[in-house]
Amino acid sequence: MQQLRKNRNLTQEELAQALYVSRTAVSKWESGKGYPGIGSLKDLAGFFGVTVDALLSSEELMTAAKTENRANLLGICDLLFGITDLMSLTLMLLPLYPQVTEGHITSVSLFACHEFALPLRCILWVLLIALCTLGLVKILFYRRKREQGRRSLNGGSLVIVVCLVLLLIFLRAPYAAAMAFLLLLLQGVLILHTAKAQS
Repeated sequence: MQQLRKNRNLTQEELAQALYVSRTAVSKWESGKGYPGIGSLKDLAGFFGVTVDALLSSEELMTAAKTENRANLLGICDLLFGITDLMSLTLMLLPLYPQVTEGHITSVSLFACHEFALPLRCILWVLLIALCTLGLVKILFYRRKREQGRRSLNGGSLVIVVCLVLLLIFLRAPYAAAMAFLLLLLQGVLILHTAKAQS
């Protein structure tokens, strides 16, 4: 690739601009410290007027494809993790909380629930809002293909959901606790898939 670039009298920066990638990416590709994704390989081949096989050996091509597949799988897991976190909105909107009115127990949404002490309700709201915010951040990271901070966000989300389950059990809100536990199970499955993809 370096020879093809030099034959055209291009700098790494100029090639990077032509392919809409960073100069660092071009440098890694030329030094063998990284491989372009399948889309970038096609762009390179078209730009230089050569086949993809001319750019990479079959072993390098397989490595590039595996790397891209792994990155895609991790991205999808991140997106699903974000969606799972946003599903905590159901804990705010659905009638999952007990409310005693005139001697009868009814189910109400968190907005209408006044059965719990104010400090506990505040903690519950903070946990749910934090979880929704993390979900939005994860979806934004996915859209921008940003990988930094993935583990921190997923770990923070997991801690919040565990705290949420424990708090709801303490508050004796069985329906809400069951819903939060389902979210925890979904996150567990996604963490297992993420760990499998990274290995």
